[in-house]
Amino acid sequence: MRDYEIIFYEPVDPNPKYGLVPRHVRVLFQHCVEVTVHSRVRPDVWKRSLNDELLHVHSAGRDATGYVWGVGSQELYPGATVVEDSQRAKQWSGQIGIDFHEVKIEANAHSITLIFSKVASQEIGPGYAPYTVAPDGHGEHYAEGSRQPLA
Repeated sequence: MRDYEIIFYEPVDPNPKYGLVPRHVRVLFQHCVEVTVHSRVRPDVWKRSLNDELLHVHSAGRDATGYVWGVGSQELYPGATVVEDSQRAKQWSGQIGIDFHEVKIEANAHSITLIFSKVASQEIGPGYAPYTVAPDGHGEHYAEGSRQPLA
């Protein structure tokens, strides 16, 4: 809702003389007032990618002609760029009174644009789980007092 988390995997040159180790980095964009996500998959590929078998990499056959959604990640290509002199960020800065920035993240399947005020990053390890389902969790607690009709 307020913050937007993206996990990046940083592969490295496998040459042992460099001593580099791949890692996962959690980037947290804070105070996100706008987040837009657009598909970068072409319409003709979308048309061939509606089959639910493409939701799981192991059920997609070698002859699959659509986009395999179930890989669980995206290639960060062409990459992320900061939008210099962003008019949207300036507008939010003027309305709220703190600095805002705009970043556009282009991966192979989606383009994500965020307007945010702060960013933080940290390396994360195996087992990291940003959300855990619990029978007495926040959603359940707030749903008890909700007056919203379900239909």
